[in-house]
Amino acid sequence: MATTVTLEKCGHNVGYRGLDNCRFCPGSHCCVEGGPECIDSVIDMDQVCKRVSDLDLDVLVTISKDAGRYLCDFTYYTSLYQSHGRSAFVHVPPLGKPYTAEQLGRALQAIIEEMLNVLEHSESDINCHNEH
Repeated sequence: MATTVTLEKCGHNVGYRGLDNCRFCPGSHCCVEGGPECIDSVIDMDQVCKRVSDLDLDVLVTISKDAGRYLCDFTYYTSLYQSHGRSAFVHVPPLGKPYTAEQLGRALQAIIEEMLNVLEHSESDINCHNEH
């Protein structure tokens, strides 16, 4: 069970063997047949993690490259695939283990704000380079 707020960097397409709550598992053991094995978010999660950690919110924020080949990773990969990488997934520990709702709320607000800032900055760089 997670004890940190965890920013997922990528989603994985293959390796799904566990049954979900409805006792379903894709026969192909993948999210999207023929899809890439891994899709990275276009959001620089390392930068988001550093910026949020520098705010001293009393919440530990970490990075992960593996959401677990179950519902979280399946959902994240599918979202990344549909959005061409413009997606994010944040694992949050249960309330009180160890953070309060207020602490988690402040951390999630800061994370979302930083993700938007990072996206805005990266898109302005892309647009600037395309104009030349």
